[in-house]
Amino acid sequence: MSDNIRLRGKYYYYDIMIDGKRYKGTTKTADKKLAEQIISTIKTDILRKKHDLPSNIKYHFKDIWDIYIKSLANSPRTLENKHVDSKHFLPFFGNKIIDTIKSSDIKEYQLNRKIEISKKSKNLGKRESEISYKTINLEIGTLSHFFNYCIEKGYFDKNPCTGIKKLNELSRLKTLADDDIEKLINGATNKLTKDLISFLIYTGCRKGEALNLKWDDVDLKNGVIAVKATKTRYDRRIPISSPLEAVLRGIERNPDCSYVFNKNGAKIGDFKRSFKTACRNAGIKDLHIHDLRHVFASTLTMNDVSLYKTGILLGHRTPNMTQRYAHLKPSSLKKEIEKAFGKEDRKDLKREEYERALKIIREYEKEKNGGK
Repeated sequence: MSDNIRLRGKYYYYDIMIDGKRYKGTTKTADKKLAEQIISTIKTDILRKKHDLPSNIKYHFKDIWDIYIKSLANSPRTLENKHVDSKHFLPFFGNKIIDTIKSSDIKEYQLNRKIEISKKSKNLGKRESEISYKTINLEIGTLSHFFNYCIEKGYFDKNPCTGIKKLNELSRLKTLADDDIEKLINGATNKLTKDLISFLIYTGCRKGEALNLKWDDVDLKNGVIAVKATKTRYDRRIPISSPLEAVLRGIERNPDCSYVFNKNGAKIGDFKRSFKTACRNAGIKDLHIHDLRHVFASTLTMNDVSLYKTGILLGHRTPNMTQRYAHLKPSSLKKEIEKAFGKEDRKDLKREEYERALKIIREYEKEKNGGK
């Protein structure tokens, strides 16, 4: 059993090994003697738990949550999302002793939030199946990650979120007709916003991926854009189409800024306001910036690009993430099936047409089953 105590910033941190398992954390004090006492108590508590003895320390949810947040090395946006989630569950769990929280408490919280969301003005009069509870599912996901951290640190040994079923989510799949796309681009009041909207439609990139794109990632000679690891932590390559090439070549490079989309040499943080202006000028309602990613995917799918290839271009990690676009498959599949089965006299059907139809059906089924 070895100890390591070190002052980092304001507080002393501990790094201890007990029976081959490592425990790390903060003592939340700058007093070394007090920190050593805290570490001694933590070690005692861990050992008592290992031998099924009652614990001396009663950790409150809110205290461990603070330690958990400080331990994260996520992006500012991810940390902000966790902060937003915690505004809902901290009042419920904050003063509870961490190792007394059970699955029944999670279910109670889930039910309370469900009732709360159902009572919102926009959901009044709707059936349960017509209401999206995606927000609650995200909150439960954040809680589950937090409890896994608690298990890793030895606060308790079972995640109370395990087995909690997700509530229904309504998939938002907003897309645009060709005329509306043109209206939206022309509705932008400045070139920068026009270029950003066009770029997102022609690449399917996330907003953050576009705003973080650097000229070093754009290879016009070979016609490809390198999208560096972002949300999914995986790199991907997006071919540059002719309209996208026109957009990129029309952007004047700023020698003092490496970012493709910048304002007077400064990196852009967001463009929500100018995007809303473009929507208003185009007469388009209820459109989010992220919906442009759906426009890209829907356009591919409706032009007979396979769901598998669409998923690769979007950077989806699993085929299930792209499956939402399956209902947009063009009518060509139906035409092939009609060739095989729709004629009154099967004898008139050419053998090669029949085999081609079966091949397409098998490929489609393979895509639905994740390539299996």
